Amino acid sequence: MVRSILRHYGIQGGQHDQHFLVDEAILDRIVESANIAPDETILEIGAGIGNLTERLLRRAGRVIAVEFDPKLVAVLEDRFRGEEKLQLIHGDVLRVEIPVFDKVVANLPYSISSEITFKLFRYDFKLGILMYQYEFARRMTATPGSDDYSRLTVNTAYFADASIIMKVPKGVFSPPPQVESAVVKVCPRSAPFTVTNKDFFLKFVTAVFTKRRKKIKNAIVESNHMLGIHNVKQVVSRLPEDLMKLRPENLDPAQLAALSDRILAMQQET
Repeated sequence: MVRSILRHYGIQGGQHDQHFLVDEAILDRIVESANIAPDETILEIGAGIGNLTERLLRRAGRVIAVEFDPKLVAVLEDRFRGEEKLQLIHGDVLRVEIPVFDKVVANLPYSISSEITFKLFRYDFKLGILMYQYEFARRMTATPGSDDYSRLTVNTAYFADASIIMKVPKGVFSPPPQVESAVVKVCPRSAPFTVTNKDFFLKFVTAVFTKRRKKIKNAIVESNHMLGIHNVKQVVSRLPEDLMKLRPENLDPAQLAALSDRILAMQQET
């Protein structure tokens, strides 16, 4: 069915992250994983030729589909002409204002996965079922001390619980991408730890993970051009010595949050 739609409209893909999922069973599993209620509004990002869109429309009360490519927008307009439950937005998802939605189900453009994910975290929604590059998905869901543990892991942990629910092989896409993929279940929730200043915490995490192999003491000092800590060496000398001997990749999100708060408190003392 999906391959016939591609042939009908002369769509080949292969550019601009355009790899169309053609396996009907996996498409069905993705939609089933979202557990969509008839009164819910579903956001789809990168609707493509509508292979997920048509399935979402069968279950949801309303579907908001965002697509950037004008050729694909024309396909969507033709396929779903007169469909009152569909709101089609032609634009860059990073620039458009997204209407209110309950859940998001999408095969995301891999080149801007991080930017899209953290834009989504600014919205109030129940659940995300999101396709990522497998390596990205592993970093989202990693544990402290593992090779995949990163800034992305910590930032995700602040906003949501995330788990890989399905690994997706290259061969189920047309054309096949060069990387494996995975579907991640994202459940937004309140942060499991508190921070005095969210913006400083996120900036702190970004800074120290640029020096992830250094001890945290050196990572803070060497990335201070990103943080602007006054008297940074003096500040670091007052932080817990046992933590200062660890690397950023060995600290869990709550420990990083506590360090961020301690630094901010010392800055406010001066």
